[in-house]
Amino acid sequence: MSCPMTPTPPHLSIIQDEFTSGKIDLDSTVKLFEKLQMPFDFAHVKHAFKKTVDKRKENTINMEDFRSIYRTIVHRPEFQEIFRIYSPNNKVLVDTELIDFLKKEQHETEGCETMALEIILKYEPIEEVRKRRQMSFEGFIRYLSSDDCSVFKNDRRTVYQDMNQPLCDYFISSSHNTYLISDQLIGPSDLWGYTSALLKGCRCLEIDCWDGSNNEPVVYHGHTLTSKILFQAVIQVVDKYAFTASDYPVVLSLENHCSPTQQEVIAEHLQNILGDKLLTSTLGDPDVTELPSPEALKFKILIKNKKVGTIEEGMLRRNLDRRGETVEITDSENLSDEDETDETAPLCSKSDSSKRKSDRRSSPLPRKKAKMKKKKLALALSDLVIYTKSQKFVSFEHSLENQKCYENNSIGEVRARKFIKNSAREFISHTSRFLTRIYPKGTRTNSSNYNPQEFWNVGCQMVALNFQTPGVQMELQHGKFLDNGGCGYILKPEFLRNRHSTFTPQNVGRYSKPMSLSIKLISGHQLPPSNLSKTNKADPLVHVEIYGVPEDQTKKKSNVVKSNALCPRWDETFSFTVQVPELALIRFCVEDEISLVSNEFLGQYTLPVMNLSKGYRKVPLLSKDGVNLEPASLFVHIWYY
Repeated sequence: MSCPMTPTPPHLSIIQDEFTSGKIDLDSTVKLFEKLQMPFDFAHVKHAFKKTVDKRKENTINMEDFRSIYRTIVHRPEFQEIFRIYSPNNKVLVDTELIDFLKKEQHETEGCETMALEIILKYEPIEEVRKRRQMSFEGFIRYLSSDDCSVFKNDRRTVYQDMNQPLCDYFISSSHNTYLISDQLIGPSDLWGYTSALLKGCRCLEIDCWDGSNNEPVVYHGHTLTSKILFQAVIQVVDKYAFTASDYPVVLSLENHCSPTQQEVIAEHLQNILGDKLLTSTLGDPDVTELPSPEALKFKILIKNKKVGTIEEGMLRRNLDRRGETVEITDSENLSDEDETDETAPLCSKSDSSKRKSDRRSSPLPRKKAKMKKKKLALALSDLVIYTKSQKFVSFEHSLENQKCYENNSIGEVRARKFIKNSAREFISHTSRFLTRIYPKGTRTNSSNYNPQEFWNVGCQMVALNFQTPGVQMELQHGKFLDNGGCGYILKPEFLRNRHSTFTPQNVGRYSKPMSLSIKLISGHQLPPSNLSKTNKADPLVHVEIYGVPEDQTKKKSNVVKSNALCPRWDETFSFTVQVPELALIRFCVEDEISLVSNEFLGQYTLPVMNLSKGYRKVPLLSKDGVNLEPASLFVHIWYY
């Protein structure tokens, strides 16, 4: 297939300068790609270079060879096909032709004239073409490969939702046992757990506090061999990174196992290190009837912990010296937020009887009263809890009759799953009123994660995951919270905020707004080569998956393209009907077929269905750890109504 002619190859002088001494080697070829600002994968450039020099049995190339390698890596036939449709002379797109493309193919409706000019000025590398307000094929390639052509809607990259609703109206990016960077039993505790989570936009962090030596509380997974870090050091990290990725409030969920003396040390560290960032009083009337909004709490850090008495009583005590003052908590209340039996019993006991006990404890049936243990809570710490008071969950009925708007519950995944199955409507009614945190069951000693989608489907705000564990679950988490500028807060759909909603995930009824979605998978570009390949080869296939309410869960997969990771071509179309698009995520996953029964992960990208851009789009690919694998990408055409 011949390439459209361009008036001058891009940056001709840059290329010519490189060849003044005749020929160049592989290192210089790579540097030249860098100078031309064309993203490339070394494996693919190396392979194209080797193919060229092997014919002549030498290790250098001339200028014509370089142009050939450049075309192999950069000039994509699928881009040429689109360019030809809109460029009658097959050389340039004049501004009106580019406008035509933006309207017809990219479904841009407003300001297309301005947009076309901006695209030309930004992406056209040939000066004389740029001056004529035209675009060469070189510019068109750069545009189609850019973030401006991303499958993720551009206007969703910044905060665009209403941030003035009560906190309980938002999904909140939440982490479980944030201090762990490996397993739950013997792995290290590390400050990087907190830094990393905050840089990823996480807004609810967990801190397990235990008595340490020299009257300094420590953070670790109690009753295990995980290493310990100082509570003080954790709070210093929070102070430094809390608002790097987002301006919106951070909630510190304290798992408090400390003596009253060290609880007071915790309170001192929180106040001394966080200063004005720490929320220590209500924003308005101390008699709280509704939670404040993320907007009102910008740049504030909230403490989630047990609390004694009302917010008002605590605020009146603020100016008094409360050192040494404690209150005993009885009636099976625990200073810890997570049910100790549910969370840690399986870590320390291997007998089946204890597992049965644990299962009984996490069932939604009425449970036997636990032994009355008297625990002491230091008033100095209790009084720092304002809008996020941890309250033991009894039942939905009990919460409806007794729970205050600033009291929240933590529910283990096993128990929560039973509620979804048996009383989804009551669960949604509960989450429309109260912040609800879900945490992994204690048997997940390897820090595995549950699927967060099923808990988002019933409006749970804080679905806490082990951020250190890669996999589909964290990919869904990352994909969901790309929305709304990655600020860590996403406004729940109206049917999960409305207290009289009859929506349930199993029976969406009148809340269904079906979306007809068509995805044409056109090609891949510079995919990571297979681990089994000595050169740049792979046998790629693509899975396109929808996650959402049970009715919307579906997976489709493409054919395998043999022995091509540089520019595999599929041209396959997948059609979906999504009943509840407001809750749905779409995941593109590229794998290398190793055998008929096993595939190797190459890259993936997940995003909310409602954030898909129409038209010809680039799907960037991320590694298992969420690192961008640029320039690896898929090229798709998206259409929905």
